[in-house]
Amino acid sequence: MAKARTGVRAMGAVLVVALGVALAGCSSTGGKRAEDARKAAASQGKSTVSTPRWTFAMVTHSGDGDTFWDIVQNGAREAAAKDNINFVYSHHDEAQQQAQLVDAAIDKEVDGIIVTLAKPAAMKSALERARKAGIPVITVNSGSAESKEFGALTHIGQDETVAGEAVGTELNERGRRSAVCVLHEQGNVGHEQRCAGAKKTFEGRMTNLYVDGTNMPDVQASIVSKLQADRDIDAVVTLGAPFADTAVKAKQDAGSKAEIDTFDLNEKVAAGLKSGDLGFAVDQQPYLQGYEAVDLLWLFKYNADVLGGGKPVLTGPQIVTKDQAAELEDYTKRGTR
Repeated sequence: MAKARTGVRAMGAVLVVALGVALAGCSSTGGKRAEDARKAAASQGKSTVSTPRWTFAMVTHSGDGDTFWDIVQNGAREAAAKDNINFVYSHHDEAQQQAQLVDAAIDKEVDGIIVTLAKPAAMKSALERARKAGIPVITVNSGSAESKEFGALTHIGQDETVAGEAVGTELNERGRRSAVCVLHEQGNVGHEQRCAGAKKTFEGRMTNLYVDGTNMPDVQASIVSKLQADRDIDAVVTLGAPFADTAVKAKQDAGSKAEIDTFDLNEKVAAGLKSGDLGFAVDQQPYLQGYEAVDLLWLFKYNADVLGGGKPVLTGPQIVTKDQAAELEDYTKRGTR
């Protein structure tokens, strides 16, 4: 198990290095100049290319108030500013409505579509319409297994099963014996894959807890009830950053000593890791997902380039602990991690 954990962290380190190069970070004078130039160009709506003003639409399964998708959008909008792209974002957490938003983008004759496939079956016909209309599609975040079948150029995100397996391995390393995996969106195939992957590698007992992710008080109450009913639970794994803080509050209400761990990273999660309220987080680098989705669509339109060779382009997983929290905190504050 230690070798698996080392491999996951090594992959994460490579991803961090790659992202650092892509963003030309502030660690050197040249990097700071590059970042200042990017910010200036974005704030003035200037591009760094001379290609036509194409319109790309991103349609996700996000509900309201999910900070994860704010980070995805930050990456997409920065790439759009660089690439002379008119970027249009829409979302709906109900699959049929999400499909209708894709249909609306097709009717407006956009030049490219970025879409999530949290509930693939509901999206298949919409993507078929895009294909027939000659609109290139990139899937992002969820739906890697269906992406190629549905006609997308490539998929950008993490392999949810692999990410889940990394969680199970990390829990083993931490000596946990009884864990609960909190699923906040029923029917989301990626969420099921995460919990199933964790259960596969975890040597202890793991159970699923389904909650209504649109109702945080209900989420908190459900976790409290679970922790009170089973005092052996020593780990709670949430599947999204906004739910980690709620799980911490539930732990306190229940008088539990369980460790709270989470998928995804944001400013609150980084602070929680730093303070010790959270044990670890699984970062799939949402900024990179948004940025690369726009950039790769632009490259396809400009030069018929397709990245990945038919395989998903992985942006995670990276296990983040207290040791890395301080380093990443500044990035979470600016909305890029």
